[in-house]
Amino acid sequence: MYNLGDIPRIGARNFPHREAVVHEGTRLTYLDFNKRINRLANALIELGCTKGDCIAILSENTHKYLEVYFAAAKLSVSINPLNTRLSDQELRFIVNNSDATLFLVSDEYAEKLKRKKKNYFNINTWIALDKESEGFLFYESLLESASDAEPNIFVDENEMAVLMFTGGTTGVPKGVMLSHRNIMTSTLALTLTIGFTDKDITCCSIPFFHISIWSALCLLLVGGKVVINKRPSVEEILKLISAEKCTHMNLVPTVYIWMLNHPELEEYDLSSLRLLSYGGSPFPPEALKKGIEKFGNIFIGGYGLTEAAPFVTYFPPEDHIIDGEESKRLFSAGKISPSVDLKIVDEEGNSLNQGEIGEIAVRGKNIMLGYWNDPELNEKTLKDGWFHTADIGYLDEDGFLYLVDRKADMIVTGGENVYPKETEDILYQHPAVLECAVVSAPDKKWGERVQAVVILKKGKQATEKGLITHCTIRLPGYKCPKAIEFWDELPKNSFGKILRKDVKKHFWKGSERLVG
Repeated sequence: MYNLGDIPRIGARNFPHREAVVHEGTRLTYLDFNKRINRLANALIELGCTKGDCIAILSENTHKYLEVYFAAAKLSVSINPLNTRLSDQELRFIVNNSDATLFLVSDEYAEKLKRKKKNYFNINTWIALDKESEGFLFYESLLESASDAEPNIFVDENEMAVLMFTGGTTGVPKGVMLSHRNIMTSTLALTLTIGFTDKDITCCSIPFFHISIWSALCLLLVGGKVVINKRPSVEEILKLISAEKCTHMNLVPTVYIWMLNHPELEEYDLSSLRLLSYGGSPFPPEALKKGIEKFGNIFIGGYGLTEAAPFVTYFPPEDHIIDGEESKRLFSAGKISPSVDLKIVDEEGNSLNQGEIGEIAVRGKNIMLGYWNDPELNEKTLKDGWFHTADIGYLDEDGFLYLVDRKADMIVTGGENVYPKETEDILYQHPAVLECAVVSAPDKKWGERVQAVVILKKGKQATEKGLITHCTIRLPGYKCPKAIEFWDELPKNSFGKILRKDVKKHFWKGSERLVG
């Protein structure tokens, strides 16, 4: 099995003069791309990075993000990719918890972090990616003075390559440890299953801090081209597809819906597209049908998890049947990936039969090493080689997986995970709030929205606008309620616990499924 750093090394050997990466005004061949990666790796060695270290990166999408990924991999140094939408408190918690000693930052965030360096007590080296900045080493200057020779460091495939933090069920981020073998197993399986070739060109718009970086890894593995979009702007995506003749794109359903409703969609030449993959949340069937009518039967979906790096199921174009009895599969997450085994289990871990609803459990060489510094959670979720996902679903007679609900009460809005307790905790800080429940509700733009229900204290007053403002001051925007209703009481069980599921049902009544 290759390790992650072998992807650019082999690309430089096999496709030296073919374009590998395109980002704004930068176009790099495989040979030049690998030389830059090696220069960065050797510069990091000079800065004291050694095997087993961790480096953090906070940046929008750029070719440099991929260079950092691969340079770290060649040194057996793990990378901690950071969500650019995190609050200061979340960012500080994750970086300090990861034990990262080096922090690479793009221009958008350098000024903010410059004033708060003292909060990151493990970081001893700061690097500015985009331009020279006081208190930071400059990325391009480091590369200019470093050797482009391959680092002479042995990297075992079972060593950690990526430490990717995701939201926890209590709102506390949890670090997913992914080895080289985990990532390469998924990358190879996705490449073969989707059928990528050296003729393919992918348009990367989903942030690289997500596990959805997989599409770039797949294309670089086979000698294709990666066209990088800084952030998911529909107009910029359409321009890039047309200009670069992209054949593939991976997006969350929300962005596809935005694209389908773009008033100038017909003005762009999108005829080069041969495959559109999606994930992160279910694709509303009516919107999916509209997409198939526009682009043809070229959609491929699936169910994935950061913990599975991310490949669990796939839903190929031939199964996207929009009419007749088989159209029910549009509600499914597809078939089981060749890289995993999957079963549905009851609360005792016993396997269930087809059609029976239970927890989804998976195993395979792409399943994470475990959660960072959390032996209790590892014991709970990793049992006898199986990862228990806490997602609920069932398998039909043809082996298609159907998701019934998500991890606990997690909300997926615009591809971002929101855990209700975190938002509820902020609402409870408002002096007028007696009780509250935060759930998902259907939303035409985002697929799901953060919906709050509030009971006010007797004699106290508050408005929807005022409570939302209260949240936006204290939380990232995507974690704030988009709508708030005021009720007289909340449904509870016999122990007085608020039943979020019953609140959620109120908003999804009349919808075809409980999740968006």
